[in-house]
Amino acid sequence: MNTFGRIFSLSLFGESHGETVGVLINGCPAGLPLAAADFAVDLKRRRSGAAGTTPRREADRPLIQSGVWKRRTTGAPILIQFQNENVRSQDYEALRDLPRPGHADFVARTKYGRTHDFRGGGQFSGRMTVALVAAGVVAKKLLGGIQVTACLTEAGGSSDIKGAVAEALREKDSIGGIVECRAADVPAGLGEPFFDSAESLLSHLVFAVPGVKGIEFGSGFGGSRMKGSRHNDVLLDRSGKTRTNHAGGINGGLTNGNEIVFRVAVKPPSSIPREQATVNLRTGKPAVISISGRHDACFALRAPVVIEAAAAIVLADLMLLEQRIPRRLES
Repeated sequence: MNTFGRIFSLSLFGESHGETVGVLINGCPAGLPLAAADFAVDLKRRRSGAAGTTPRREADRPLIQSGVWKRRTTGAPILIQFQNENVRSQDYEALRDLPRPGHADFVARTKYGRTHDFRGGGQFSGRMTVALVAAGVVAKKLLGGIQVTACLTEAGGSSDIKGAVAEALREKDSIGGIVECRAADVPAGLGEPFFDSAESLLSHLVFAVPGVKGIEFGSGFGGSRMKGSRHNDVLLDRSGKTRTNHAGGINGGLTNGNEIVFRVAVKPPSSIPREQATVNLRTGKPAVISISGRHDACFALRAPVVIEAAAAIVLADLMLLEQRIPRRLES
């Protein structure tokens, strides 16, 4: 459903054009310093405004409703809300029976019927990632010395990201991109074999990000074209440090003490102003749509901080499971 994690767990709520979106975080130890100002940097990185991002601008002021007292977490669930203030729901009325190709419109209608909140994509919208970023801020503070960073390495198949975005805008189209995420100074031994491997958990939450269609760790698919003599990471010392990092910092589902490295494929946004064919779900007849409203031409531009958040949340949960983070932090 809408909950992830075993100790450091989170539940997302809200819809793109509902009154609020937000996150309920369970399992955060008491005593962690936390204030609204701590969220500013990451929320700014996710915010729109650059060429190729949606014209919809939200203030994204985090309202910490519970779990924090005198700027310290109390050990109780932390509820963080964001008001949706800049909505134009009328832009979606014409799409009630016209599912956008490549979007969740059709499957959401199939699952929930006509009561599904289709405005702005509802609970399937990229708007929900603001709550994920907020949870990531808390997780990063818990991780202390573990540094999680992500960047966009290409967009539209090109390393010239700015040029690729400009071309997509000229053509009234959209593009995807590749986000690379790294986590440094991760201790060895996090994760479990098979079903709760570090890769499985990271992939689980990364795939919850709207628009993510692929993930690879270390050498990824390229490793299938290597020979074992080249792909094997030679150990250099008893700490587990290796000469290369084709494994991406994970062996047998467990972190091995080297940098975790993975890359994420983000698809092109579905809402584009070019005419596209679809089917009218009310009449069953073919139809043509051209999407107006406010949409990203390249959501991948704003995705790095979201992927960082997903990685930090998983690592915080794993660190708590291994008792690498105390359940009560010193004041």
